[in-house]
Amino acid sequence: MRVLYFGTYERDYPRNAQVIAALRGAGVDVIERHLSVWEGSAHNWRAGGRAAARLALAEARLLRRPNEDFDALIVGYPGHLDLAAARRVAGGRPVVFNPLVSLYDTFVEDRRRFRRRSLAARALKTIDAQALRAADLVVADTEANAAFLAGLGGLPRDKVEVCFVGAEERVFAPGWDPAESFTAVFIGKLIPLHGLATVLEAARIASDVRFKIIGSGQLEELLPDRPPNVEHVTWLDYEQLPHELHAAGCALGVFGTSEKARRVIPNKVFQALACGVPVITADTPASRELLVDEGSALLVPPGDADSLAAAVRRLAEDPALARRLADGGLHAYRAQASEQVLGERWRGLIERLVR
Repeated sequence: MRVLYFGTYERDYPRNAQVIAALRGAGVDVIERHLSVWEGSAHNWRAGGRAAARLALAEARLLRRPNEDFDALIVGYPGHLDLAAARRVAGGRPVVFNPLVSLYDTFVEDRRRFRRRSLAARALKTIDAQALRAADLVVADTEANAAFLAGLGGLPRDKVEVCFVGAEERVFAPGWDPAESFTAVFIGKLIPLHGLATVLEAARIASDVRFKIIGSGQLEELLPDRPPNVEHVTWLDYEQLPHELHAAGCALGVFGTSEKARRVIPNKVFQALACGVPVITADTPASRELLVDEGSALLVPPGDADSLAAAVRRLAEDPALARRLADGGLHAYRAQASEQVLGERWRGLIERLVR
């Protein structure tokens, strides 16, 4: 079976790289038709005239039919504006949309860049709905997000399937060997979803424990006033992240209180689990789809700095608990979110469409 991975997707974004790797591992021949629009910017998806011009040119070029034959087409993330070109290029063959997020939910509800009743908000919601309806199948990252996307697009629930995000295993592999000095490591873009303020407050409470924040973004303005036990590294190359995880006392997930935060399991949680590192993250409907509190992670109430501080201290003071959670998290990852498991899942979904 041959699949065309298509659009203006971010080629190096973990969701796209992992899906392509998982499909190839499952014996699917994946070819790519990719036109770069969002790469090369520290703040991808930032609105602007140059980005709009690049996007318009890319969409025009995407309309050209590829020379290679294929059985199904996958529109990668972010590809909400690529569906019209995708349907033309597919020529009646199945089109699968891998949206990962809603544009409205991301820019209006989560990042608060636009007001809910603004023209921009209404436009984003329309783009979301039209893109979701244009696909023969939408693949979400959690059951919680699948239900949300189905409602947003007015789709039958059986038109939205689920494949976890997983981790790119050529990069993230077991090897946890924590440094002698316990450090709670937080990796990610500093956006509201991740709950940076909660992490910083937890660090103030657990002032005897080291924290390390790796990343930059919207809420970076909170960091100059960080407590003295918090180290900040603006960013690291993708390939260096496993080294940081392997040496961490524990990895921190997301702790935001938005509705979106309740529906997602972010890349960094899967990456930490794949590295065999104990994880602390928010107790949400999405996290409960994969993780068991006290068994494969420590789950704390979203936005609760006291609970997060207590959880970090527990792992710092109890190496046996940390090891048990590390082993339990790696087992959960291998059973439900490994490249092998997800590759077979993605292949099965596509095979059902092409029969």
